[in-house]
Amino acid sequence: LCLDARDHQALADWWCAAMGYVRREGEGPAGEPVAIVDAAGGGPLIWVCPVPEGKVVKNRMHIDVYGDVERLRGLGARVVAEPDVEKGVPWHVMQDPEGNEFCVFVPPAA
Repeated sequence: LCLDARDHQALADWWCAAMGYVRREGEGPAGEPVAIVDAAGGGPLIWVCPVPEGKVVKNRMHIDVYGDVERLRGLGARVVAEPDVEKGVPWHVMQDPEGNEFCVFVPPAA
């Protein structure tokens, strides 16, 4: 998976904090894409890639995650749409600090 970002270093750190990821060891120079990986080894590799322009239109692809909306909000995410269970939409739509949309589901009961 790839995410575009104007400040790819900061956004890589944000996604690491949001999802429990870490930067992959042996990363290249500061201007190169940053690879982040699931610290527990279960999630996909994500590349956070530098781009000169900000996000302008809706994502063509997005990430769905289990998580705590308030914790993500505290990290700097923004809620774009609330769940609408009556319409079969049990998730929040959020944006990371650079405006990339992602959906947040309540974690399944343990």
